[in-house]
Amino acid sequence: MKILDIESLVKVYRSPFLMKKSIGIDGLDMEIEEGEIYGLLGPNGAGKTTTLKMITGLLKKTSGNIRLFGELDPLQARRRIGFLPENPSFYPHLTGGEMVRFYAKLYNINLSREEIEKKLALVGLEKVIDKRIGGYSKGMIQRIGFIQSFVGDPDFVILDEPLSGLDPLGRREIKDLIVEINRKGKTVLFSSHILSDVEAICDRVGIIIKGKMKQVGSINDILKRDVRYIEIEFEGLKDSEKFEKYGKIIIEGGVSFLRIKSEKTRDKVIKEIIKKRGKIISVIPVKSTLEEHFMKAINE
Repeated sequence: MKILDIESLVKVYRSPFLMKKSIGIDGLDMEIEEGEIYGLLGPNGAGKTTTLKMITGLLKKTSGNIRLFGELDPLQARRRIGFLPENPSFYPHLTGGEMVRFYAKLYNINLSREEIEKKLALVGLEKVIDKRIGGYSKGMIQRIGFIQSFVGDPDFVILDEPLSGLDPLGRREIKDLIVEINRKGKTVLFSSHILSDVEAICDRVGIIIKGKMKQVGSINDILKRDVRYIEIEFEGLKDSEKFEKYGKIIIEGGVSFLRIKSEKTRDKVIKEIIKKRGKIISVIPVKSTLEEHFMKAINE
């Protein structure tokens, strides 16, 4: 089942004074299947936040279709969504516990203090349950914002830069929580500029540039297109240095490591090693990281 299906989405911003317009989203197509963790990537100004706000109904689209749970622009379907904006802002005079209780009541859910403490404990904030949010750090606000995004037990959780402002430990905790709620059957869409984190937990990613979806696929599918080199490890040849004509070679004891660039060369080298009665230990394609692929996509 498709949780989200976007077709030809367009957002045009118009200036009432200068009578100019700028295109924020330009014919975007996007779909998310039930149970996925989907990462939306793109440079600043690419349209990630604009897209998320139109999905949630916080921003009006210019044209195109947005289907949630198979329904076209439904208010009722949005009740099944949890949302964490990029820069969350909460009532500063409320305590952490009061804020969680407030958002739960919006879903007609009454939480006891013990239940609130358990939710805050998920992000390490149970000890500041009675502290006013006005005294929270940026990282603490980000953590409690994550709790409010799924306090109503939504089926679809949308997170805009959920790892922003967190230290490495906090990022690890939130990543683990994203994976955990996904295991419980929730579908997750989130944008992030921390590409190593996206690479670690996402089933699929979409790369958006200048309001258009440029690439979509699983991490493996996307990265297999970018093989940096192929490393052949072999042994049993006394003249292995002669393979230097094919690429960079490192010899350690009786084992040689040869880095080559193409599959055609790989096949040629393997045949030659076997012909000389050498032993192939491994043949490993070394892929680019998601960050390297992302930078390449932007440059292109």
